[in-house]
Amino acid sequence: MKDILTDSIPHEIPTHIAIIMDGNGRWARSRGLPRLAGHRAGTENLRRIVEACIDFGVKYLTIYAFSTENWGRPKQEVSGLMNIFDDVFDRELVELNRQGAQLRHIGRMEGIPPNMKRRIIQGVEATKDNDKFVLNVAFNYGGRDEIVYAIQQIVKDGIPEDEITEELVSEYLFTKGIPDPDLVIRTSGEQRISNFLLWQSAYAEWVFPDTFWPDFGREELLDAIRDYAHRERRFGLVSST
Repeated sequence: MKDILTDSIPHEIPTHIAIIMDGNGRWARSRGLPRLAGHRAGTENLRRIVEACIDFGVKYLTIYAFSTENWGRPKQEVSGLMNIFDDVFDRELVELNRQGAQLRHIGRMEGIPPNMKRRIIQGVEATKDNDKFVLNVAFNYGGRDEIVYAIQQIVKDGIPEDEITEELVSEYLFTKGIPDPDLVIRTSGEQRISNFLLWQSAYAEWVFPDTFWPDFGREELLDAIRDYAHRERRFGLVSST
């Protein structure tokens, strides 16, 4: 039985939500636990958010799982994160597939450990025909790196200058074929973009709840959606009122 009544869900639901899952380390520290315990709790929280998105009618969810800058963290933490991701990936892929979710990877494949790269490719292939929901996992991802990569590919393809448009650039991004996010959420109260979806979030609505990611559940997600539903999106134009 769902813990939120259907009639409490706003009519204005974002098609695409993106989340910077922040606060794992502080969540762990507040409980006297090691940082990796926070990362594990944060990773395990993903299932209930995916389930909530499906229940609420969200079609796309993009999560910022691991940035290109995160490789610079202490080796022990990075190694621990890779082990956590391996465990969770194997466990959650079956459930995602059962729910009709399609898994997509956005980011660079270069630099990802071979065993994880293999799992990602297999997961994407196994769920490619699912169309109920799309989960984009930004792993080894950076917004600036994505734009540089797009430019490199445009140059490589020899596209004339006068043919380069916003629509064309979007076709060269890792998110090709995915609508831009309507709502971006960064948990933990921090208010930074942190190199996430720099191009795609140009006109997204942002919400910065104080809740640490491991504690960010269905009700907190619904609060963010309610906030979004009460905003007027003008896309650089004047108010319709």
